[in-house]
Amino acid sequence: MSVTDAGSAAECRFDLLGIGNAIIDVLAPVEPDFLTEHDMIPGSMMLIDADSAEKLYGLVRREREMGGGSAANTCVVAASLGARVAYLGKVADDAPGRTFAADLQRSGVHFPSSFLDGRAAREQPTARCLVMVTPDGQRTMNTYLGACVTFGPEDVLADVVADARVTYLEGYLFDPPHAQEAFRQAAALAHGAGRRVALSLSDPFCVARHRDAFRDLVRGHIDILFANEEEICSLYQTEDFTTAMNQAAADTHFAVLTRSGLGSVIMRGDERIDVAPVATQVIDTTGAGDAYAAGFLAGWTSGRTLAECGRLGSVAASEIISHYGARPLVNLQQDMDL
Repeated sequence: MSVTDAGSAAECRFDLLGIGNAIIDVLAPVEPDFLTEHDMIPGSMMLIDADSAEKLYGLVRREREMGGGSAANTCVVAASLGARVAYLGKVADDAPGRTFAADLQRSGVHFPSSFLDGRAAREQPTARCLVMVTPDGQRTMNTYLGACVTFGPEDVLADVVADARVTYLEGYLFDPPHAQEAFRQAAALAHGAGRRVALSLSDPFCVARHRDAFRDLVRGHIDILFANEEEICSLYQTEDFTTAMNQAAADTHFAVLTRSGLGSVIMRGDERIDVAPVATQVIDTTGAGDAYAAGFLAGWTSGRTLAECGRLGSVAASEIISHYGARPLVNLQQDMDL
C-alpha cells in the first residue's frame, strides 16, 4: 500500500474515522409471525416515530441493550483489531446518550462529538434501534432516529477528518435532512488532506430512497465502496450481480461486496478477488456487514493485501454473527497475525 492509498501512518492520529447514526440497540428475539403481525419486511430497516418505538419496546422481550449504530459498530470492531479509531455522531445528553459514549470510550474509540442538551435533548432524545431477531438469525430493524436527525455539516470536525487515514461514511445517515451535505463536506476535507473516503450502502431500502444522491456521491466522492449483493444491485437498478459489480468497480478506487454464505468479492478495476466466508454457527446477523468492513479497513490501513483484508473481514463477521449483538465478545487483535 502506497502513501497515496491512505496516507502515511506517521502523519495520522487515526487509522479510521466513522461517521454515522449514534444509536442504542435493543435486541429482541421474535418469531416470524411477529414480523407479519406488525407489517415488517424481514431483513429490512424501517424508520419509526417516538410513539411507535415506545409501543414496540413494550411488546418484545429485550435480550440486550447496548451501544449500536452501523458505523459505530465498525469502529468498535476495528479498535478490537488494533486500529486507532475515532467516531462522529449525535446523541442527546440523556442516559442512553451517556451509555453510548461510555461504550465507545471503553472500546478505545475517540468520541469528540458534542451532545444535544436542554430542550433540544428533551425533544429529540438519543436514538434507539429495535432489532427483531428471528430464529434463523436474520435481523429486522425499526429505528427511531431522535438526536441523529440533527447531525449536519457543523458536526464534521475538520481536524479529526484530516487526521484519519480513512473516513468511513454510514449510508443509514443519508436519511436525516442535513446528512448528505455533511457527507460531501467530510469527503472534501478528507481528500483535501490526502486521505481516502469509504461508504457503506447500509440497506437496500435506504438506497432506494436516495438512489440518485447515492450514485452521485459514489461517482464523485467515494474511493472505497462497501455493499452487499442486494444493496449494490439496488444502487445500479439491475438484478445481475456481475453487472452491478463491474459498475461499482468503474465508479470507485475499489469495491468490496459481500454475498452472505458465498463470501465476498473485491473489485479493483478489472481485478477480481474472491474471499471465502468463515464458517460459524449463526445466532444473529446484526452487524455482520459492519464487522466485515472493520476487519477489511483494519487490514488495509495496516498495509495488508486486498485478499488478506477480505480474510480479516470474514473473520470479524463470523465472530459477530455467532452471538447476539453487533459488538465483539472477544479481542480480535490476535486474528490480525493469523
